[in-house]
Amino acid sequence: MHEKKIPLKFWAEAVNTVVYLQNRSPTSALDNSTPFEKFSGRKPGVKHLKIFGSLCYIHIPSQRRHKLEETGENGVFVGYGICEKGYRVLNLRTQKIELSRSVIFDEKAMWDWESNEAVQVEATIPWDDSKGSMTFEFDSEASNSPQSVQSPLRTQAVSDLQATMNLVPPVSPVSTSETYDHTPRKWKSLDEVYAQCKMSIIEPENFTEAIKDEAWKKAMTEEMLMIEKNSTWELVDRPSNKPIVGVKLDTIRTLIALAAQKGWKLWQLDVKSAFLNGVLEDEVYVDQPDDFVVEEVEDKMYRLRKALYGLKQAPRAWYREIDTYLIHYGFHRSSSEATLYVRNKEGIGVLIVSIYVDDIVYTGSSTRMMEEFKTEMMCKYEMSDLGLLHRFLGMGITQTKGSIFIHQKKYAFTLLDKFGLKDCKSVSTPLVATDKLQREDGSEAADESLYRKIVESLLYLTATRPDIMFSASLLARFMHSPSKLHYGAAKRVLRYIQGTIDYGIEYVTRKSAFLVGYCDSDWSGSKEDMKSTYGYAFSFGSGAFSWASVKQHSVALSTAEAEHVSVAEATSQPIWLTFVLEDFGEEQTTATTVFCDNTSAIAMSKNSVFHQRSKHIHRKFHFIRDAIKMVKLIWSTAKVKNK
Repeated sequence: MHEKKIPLKFWAEAVNTVVYLQNRSPTSALDNSTPFEKFSGRKPGVKHLKIFGSLCYIHIPSQRRHKLEETGENGVFVGYGICEKGYRVLNLRTQKIELSRSVIFDEKAMWDWESNEAVQVEATIPWDDSKGSMTFEFDSEASNSPQSVQSPLRTQAVSDLQATMNLVPPVSPVSTSETYDHTPRKWKSLDEVYAQCKMSIIEPENFTEAIKDEAWKKAMTEEMLMIEKNSTWELVDRPSNKPIVGVKLDTIRTLIALAAQKGWKLWQLDVKSAFLNGVLEDEVYVDQPDDFVVEEVEDKMYRLRKALYGLKQAPRAWYREIDTYLIHYGFHRSSSEATLYVRNKEGIGVLIVSIYVDDIVYTGSSTRMMEEFKTEMMCKYEMSDLGLLHRFLGMGITQTKGSIFIHQKKYAFTLLDKFGLKDCKSVSTPLVATDKLQREDGSEAADESLYRKIVESLLYLTATRPDIMFSASLLARFMHSPSKLHYGAAKRVLRYIQGTIDYGIEYVTRKSAFLVGYCDSDWSGSKEDMKSTYGYAFSFGSGAFSWASVKQHSVALSTAEAEHVSVAEATSQPIWLTFVLEDFGEEQTTATTVFCDNTSAIAMSKNSVFHQRSKHIHRKFHFIRDAIKMVKLIWSTAKVKNK
């Protein structure tokens, strides 16, 4: 490729040719025989072999040309036929790869890809039809091999990226039906490998390479037109001394739980090129893009009026833009969640909007208000109406009459397939209760990169799976130095997911709903520092919508103290959730009940009397007493059979 200066996009053809030649080259591993001879029992022919990348001329059959037209076309040799005898030649006129036996080679010449002309060779070589086509003899190596392509055509034109797809049957999933073809599977697999190889696309390494590709140039032009349409920048003189630029898931689940409880539907809008709408407050300048420089003002620059993708100010600029518009439209921004907006119309209903970057989720009691909102937004910004909310942040959302079900089934399938556990035997629990993981366990070190990928994937799965929250949080403590035992524990969680892949959370419609919470803690669960781990979960009439599993920052001297700390940490969450629900118009008229299974911890939270065994507990953990006095919380004991 270097000798003939062949572009990198033909690397797959080069690899194919190397394999073809190696199969016909003697090797000491086979007693100086060739792989082809060992496979077929015949010596391979070599007189048809040519230099890769050589200039050549493809014969045009008389059926495809007028008798006065040229009899050949310029081409570049890029390999040998896979299933049919012939040379693979890039037709320089059509830019397609053709499979042909009638080819003349000039191995001393090459094609200049910059100037698009042959080097040291005439453009056309006369072809004498009276002597017949110049056909090179191939060895009979493919005569007894299964043929994936049975077309009798001598020349087959295909595009350079779709060549193999036209020569090879498409890859399809394994069928369980009785109908199947009898072509040996090993030949199909080889063809599929070729297909994948030939479909590989080399991305440009720099702007110079990209601008020569028509597809990339078209994409750049379209993006420039969008920037101009949005009035993103203006051309100005080069300034001096100016810098030049070379939502919480709890909130989303709360909104879903509320919509289900009320029997509302959730809808979704997607803003196109959202960041290009944000107006910049800072002065930012950029050079004119290469190949898009305005003539006669090459020394000028663009001053950005609006944000560009990749600019650090872009997210905040877009948020400021959409925030200003929604407030002007009559929405009230939540004081507890900056991306949550509520609009009330007396006598009509309520409309709730949640913003997550360029995704807008909205719901409410009034169909009229929702339709008006959608119309206004689509007039103000260029966006797509995605209809009912089906997928959001990787979550699948199924809305039916009387319930909303959220899950990550598709992601879980992908996860199991990615780590080779799609067909594994499932287990009934994420972790073994008697196993106590620790940093130094005496086992061999595991692949840190692979372990990280598994744990990160599990943490993402906790968006709808509180049942693996503790397991994922525990495994995350060993990200920097995982052992074989940690890796085995991570794989066990995946096996648990395999057996519970349909799990999710269902929120149902009810006449009334109240915020309820549960909290618990172990004692000295961490063997390294003897710290405890607490967890909590809150529901609103049906399924849980807020949960966590967190390692405590201090060492507890007793189970009561560990539970007391967990109670204190869990207290802040229902207070915040109460504020969010109030913004939704769902003010909690009674105190939130939080259940705990330790009577001593509850007694300490209610009674401020000095105790010898609790005098060392930090005062910040006693703020729950104020919450109870203000009738914001009610702590109650709960007997739990299965923790």
